[in-house]
Amino acid sequence: MRKLGLIGGMSWVSTAMYYEAINKEVSRRAGGLASAPLLIESHDFGRISELQAAGGWDELGAILSDSARRLAGAGAEGLILCTNTMHKLYDKVAEAAGVPVLHIGEVTAQKLKADGVRRAGLIGTRFTMNESFYRDRIEAHGIEITLPDEGTRTEIDRIIFEELARGEVKRSSQRKLKTCLTGMAQARQQAVILGCTELVMLVDPGANVLPVYDTTALHARAAADWILSA
Repeated sequence: MRKLGLIGGMSWVSTAMYYEAINKEVSRRAGGLASAPLLIESHDFGRISELQAAGGWDELGAILSDSARRLAGAGAEGLILCTNTMHKLYDKVAEAAGVPVLHIGEVTAQKLKADGVRRAGLIGTRFTMNESFYRDRIEAHGIEITLPDEGTRTEIDRIIFEELARGEVKRSSQRKLKTCLTGMAQARQQAVILGCTELVMLVDPGANVLPVYDTTALHARAAADWILSA
């Protein structure tokens, strides 16, 4: 098996989900007592989120690039960023790493395309929804992306940073997400992309009004594929 480096802590909640999902998939497929050879560098999301809010993307790029170099230097043969939003800095991280970096948007786009999805709604942080770095990656595969209205986007971003990133799950927020997804179904979207790794805490991919693509699960499965492809 190949050794994978995880750049995490954005938030610790999603990184824990990644660790569990990757190991479960490797164990299921390799059998016995098999588990994934992983290196993890976990950041202080308090500091990361402050820099995001302040627009300190150059500093964030340097921080994540340093992580990539350290992990590669410690023996990681490939990397993943355990976050959707920080794929805004994917090119800088991949250049610094010098080893393959699995892109969460690319993995998601490939699955959508394989399933014949041509129109999908996207929810995530305000950065992921409002900027083009993520949508462009999906739309390059011929998939049209739509977003919730501005008020709903603001509320989803608040839920992510004030609740989910702290490990909190509230019924009121579950209801808000369900209303959002129902609206997307009524607008004739074929699917919805959970473009924030923690959103699966609120949304059951198997029990909704339209297909839900859990990017955390898709990314973790791609990571297990990569680990086992040696």
